[in-house]
Amino acid sequence: MNDLIYLAQTDTTAGFLSQDRAKLNAIKGREKDQKIIRAVKDLATLKSFVRVPSAHKVKVRRAKKTTFIYQNGEAIRVVFGDHRSFFTRLSWAYSTSANRTKERFDEAWANDKADIIALDWRGLFESPPSKIFRLGKKRVRKVR
Repeated sequence: MNDLIYLAQTDTTAGFLSQDRAKLNAIKGREKDQKIIRAVKDLATLKSFVRVPSAHKVKVRRAKKTTFIYQNGEAIRVVFGDHRSFFTRLSWAYSTSANRTKERFDEAWANDKADIIALDWRGLFESPPSKIFRLGKKRVRKVR
């Protein structure tokens, strides 16, 4: 179950989700150890991966469709909205857009690459990716 590739509409765009980062990178044609955003179901799960600097706790707690890169190098987004129901079995998963690197979303290609297709009332569609910020002890720097 942990190495399956799921295709689902995430809180930002149509995406692949899995707990196997190397398999996601292989599908997208990237280096197998390239870092990927980790999506987590709640703040308690976030705390199991990183320590949120005190100066940024409120910002992280209130952020929607936003990924933060923490001091340990982990890029993590807490999921809100309809996509959160995906995480009833998995408390976290690596998340990446369901397209070839540097290309637009192709539903037929994405369906072919996924082991499991998880559809909800929204269907699958391409939309803007999450905002990304790098958190220091006191400072925040916009990455995307």
